[in-house]
Amino acid sequence: MSEHGHSHGANASARQLTLALALTGSFLVVEVIYGFLSGSLALLSDAGHMLTDVMALVLSLFAIRLGQRAADRRRTFGYRRAEILAAAVNAGALFAIGLYILFEAYRRLREPVEVQTTSMLVVAVLGLLVNVISARILVGGSQDSLNVKSAYLEVIGDLLGSVAVIVGALLIRFTGLTWIDPVLGALIGLWVLPRTWTLLRASVNVLLEGVPEGLDLDQLRSDLAALPGVREVHDLHVWSVTSGEHNLTAHLVAPAPAADLLSRVHEVAERHGIEHSTVQIEPPGAHAGHEGHLHP
Repeated sequence: MSEHGHSHGANASARQLTLALALTGSFLVVEVIYGFLSGSLALLSDAGHMLTDVMALVLSLFAIRLGQRAADRRRTFGYRRAEILAAAVNAGALFAIGLYILFEAYRRLREPVEVQTTSMLVVAVLGLLVNVISARILVGGSQDSLNVKSAYLEVIGDLLGSVAVIVGALLIRFTGLTWIDPVLGALIGLWVLPRTWTLLRASVNVLLEGVPEGLDLDQLRSDLAALPGVREVHDLHVWSVTSGEHNLTAHLVAPAPAADLLSRVHEVAERHGIEHSTVQIEPPGAHAGHEGHLHP
């Protein structure tokens, strides 16, 4: 991805996040107040998600702005990794909230709490509208950025939470069964946890400079080794700086002159979704001095 392309994508993501933040931030205060007044766990859990939404959106927006700073003498890759840090923090926070909701649901099943369904229903309907709009705003950017995806998942969790609260309020009103509320709260938590874990795992993989998800390292190595003149591939490393920005370094053993070998290497890298590659061409026999190193 070019500098211009990355900047354009970051600006688009920032606009999406700002709109979603304005919506969720405005609604958060209302939902927290009515959550306590109604005594509904489903509504409070939804408010808890909304709070993490606001925090996640603020953090994601800050990370994008930080990531747009140019590379300097201390950060030669720039600050784009900040977006991945934000995604990991958001995912960790949402995972913790999901566990808390499950615990609170268990506690309320043992000790039922009276629920005021009218305020619970009104606030949940308003919350559903806010979440639907926010989700529509963020869905495009969630495909290209783990940072935006973390915010999008937060909003989707809230959207489901609002639906659950509406269903719970109606069922409790007509049946009087108060256990419905904590059960619905638990179901929200159970839906959020595995998706949050997937996002957290993907973020940590980037932070640990793991092979980008979906990239077949063995196939990449085979494609490089199959290039004309290449006798050996070693010191092959592939990692992501941030979402969608993959780097490659490798040593290729090939007889001189290498002719158009470098351009062929870049073509192979691009087929595997790698935009930036750094390759060292070594003559046969030069690799012998590196035998003490571990080469993947």
